[in-house]
Amino acid sequence: MIKLNYFAGSAGSIPGSIFAEKLIDKMPGLSRVYYCNSGSEANEKAFKMVRQISHKHRGGKKYKILYRERDYHGTTVATLSAGGQQERNAQYGPFAPGFVEVPHCLEYRSQDGTMGAQYAAASVKAIEDVILREGPETIGSLCLEPITAGGGIIIAPDGYWEGVQELCKKYDILLHIDEVVCGLGRTGTWFGYQQFGVQPDIVTMAKGVASGYAAISCCVTTNAVFDQFKDDTDRMSYFRDISTFGGCTAGPAAAIENMKIIEEESLLQNSADMGVHLKGNLNALMDKHACIGDVRGMGLFAGAELVADRASKDPLDEKQVMAIVADCMAQGVIIGATNRSVPGHNNTLLFAPALVATKDDINHITDAVDQAITRVLS
Repeated sequence: MIKLNYFAGSAGSIPGSIFAEKLIDKMPGLSRVYYCNSGSEANEKAFKMVRQISHKHRGGKKYKILYRERDYHGTTVATLSAGGQQERNAQYGPFAPGFVEVPHCLEYRSQDGTMGAQYAAASVKAIEDVILREGPETIGSLCLEPITAGGGIIIAPDGYWEGVQELCKKYDILLHIDEVVCGLGRTGTWFGYQQFGVQPDIVTMAKGVASGYAAISCCVTTNAVFDQFKDDTDRMSYFRDISTFGGCTAGPAAAIENMKIIEEESLLQNSADMGVHLKGNLNALMDKHACIGDVRGMGLFAGAELVADRASKDPLDEKQVMAIVADCMAQGVIIGATNRSVPGHNNTLLFAPALVATKDDINHITDAVDQAITRVLS
């Protein structure tokens, strides 16, 4: 980075090449890395790829991008157009055309009352119903978070991802997994999608790439996607995308060191192990506090949904939820919550401790939550 801090993204750089090689080694089946500045920009790159492929190979007809209710993909107008959180989107429309929502897959809030395998099948069918309604020949991609993050820490039921993969193959739809939150160890594997045995066509990532030490994000594709931009007879065929910091060497340099630390300190395993401890502690709190209706999570990524009544599952008032968050902050513990995101359902506490967290750290966090709930709801 000291030798050369910037080199045009069109030509590449040594740190960029080194990190790309290290990254795709963790992502079997994917092989092309595009650098950018933020999660929003990484997702916009993916959307642009879908649109350009549609124009180049499908007469511009296979341009629609499906996204899921409760998922979040960024803060630009295009990514808000693919945003499944109505309150985050509020007052920023009109949005870009060609983005179509599919239903969420939160079993605790089952739309039809089914559970388990039945709910997984119903959730997959709900996506297929949208595909058939819109016309499969118009659908270019399906964009999903591996675990819905700010929309409530939603882990799809067993069988869901197999069904999603099959739909994408059946209707020739690119599967775009947004790993901006889950990527680089958050769930206990390098990427969240790897927990579910799914093979995406496009993967985007940001937060964990350099752990905040530099502004860097990536859009990674398969060779099959990359090859659709190769046509020597067409001067417009290549993926014509640029990024202000796409050629900056600081990002890849920080990402190389970040990945090295994750490997040397066995932080994937720590995320998995401490995640079990975190979920165990949260389940113990659920046994103690009737306001906790559901606990869900994977690795060091968990949520506790708060309710006014367990039987009815009526959400706890958002002001009380935020009062619990504020009480934790007063104790020196930072947690999150679904906040001005999903109308009527901003009632889930969110936990994403550092990947270096110890059992003592986890106990400190959940003890603070225990005390906060007791004080706020006494």
